[in-house]
Amino acid sequence: MTTNTNPFNVIGQLAALRRYARSLVRNPDEAEDLVHDALIRALERRSTFKSSGSIRNWLMSILHNTHIDRLRRDRAANRRQDAAVELADIVAPAGQEHSVRLAQVRDAFLSLPEDQREALHLVAIEELSYQEAADVLNIPVGTLMSRVSRARARLRAMESGEDANLVPHLRIVGGNPDDQQ
Repeated sequence: MTTNTNPFNVIGQLAALRRYARSLVRNPDEAEDLVHDALIRALERRSTFKSSGSIRNWLMSILHNTHIDRLRRDRAANRRQDAAVELADIVAPAGQEHSVRLAQVRDAFLSLPEDQREALHLVAIEELSYQEAADVLNIPVGTLMSRVSRARARLRAMESGEDANLVPHLRIVGGNPDDQQ
């Protein structure tokens, strides 16, 4: 349906483009949007049209490619939304009691002396072996084990409501208890 006077007669192809778009998307409003987007692409790429070619075929090809691009874009958006929904389910805010409890544990952990906090973090959270954690901190394994033990004892004391800042009572092994002052 091209005229000889204007080989780039886009207006003359609108009816065919609309019919094809409706058959692709099955919705009149979406079909109009698809035709609109395809015509914008056609005008942007007008320089690629060969005047010896068929304007109708060229426009139908652009319409088809625009439709495929929209489908891909919509599928990608749906995948992103599905992933976001799954992630939202995973990271949904905890219940109030759980949030309070987590805050208490975090505060107790952060109140540990730095050397104990470092040791406990590497062993309990990062799941390093005692040897690996000792190597990271550049300390002997026995020192690391002592720090982890003291950190855990301090957290247990905080949990039970004892004063965690008190030094545990020392007990003299052997000797006469009456000699203690």
